[in-house]
Amino acid sequence: MHTKAVYRAAQALNEIGLSVLRFNFRGVGASTGSYDAGIGEREDVTAALDWLENNYPNLPLLVGGFSFGSMVGLAVGAEDKRVIALLGIGLVIGRGSGNHYDYTYLSDASKPVLVVQGEEDEFGSGEQAEVLLAEFGKHITLMRVPDADHYFTDQLDALKGAIRDYYEADTMACFFATG
Repeated sequence: MHTKAVYRAAQALNEIGLSVLRFNFRGVGASTGSYDAGIGEREDVTAALDWLENNYPNLPLLVGGFSFGSMVGLAVGAEDKRVIALLGIGLVIGRGSGNHYDYTYLSDASKPVLVVQGEEDEFGSGEQAEVLLAEFGKHITLMRVPDADHYFTDQLDALKGAIRDYYEADTMACFFATG
């Protein structure tokens, strides 16, 4: 929740008129519980969606996430009918020959997906993200940030600009899953 990349992404969305909820998964920071290998964290995302729906009943929902949170948030958001758009920042693609997480569910998502990836991300470069996402469909937009590592060090303004430029000023509620 306090990751600079998540904070800047939330700022970008706020600047175009969106309401944003940032939260930590169970066991992260001051949150109770413990890490649950993505299973319980999916429940956390669903609980956040339920909260948003109850508190902002007439607003469409966008789900975003950073790093591990992007994998969990994208997976839940792709399936949840309340969610109209998805945002992944710093996807963990893997090191070496294999992918760390499975993102094939994105090919079935019928909603727009924005992925913002650092060119020099140590968990998946911009080039690796492009190769991975190319097979999943044209509903996915990849924005590659030059000279950016996984945390977008010294490139936070570029991250913020990419997100702000992509989304229109429609009224939406959204949140970021971090991990």
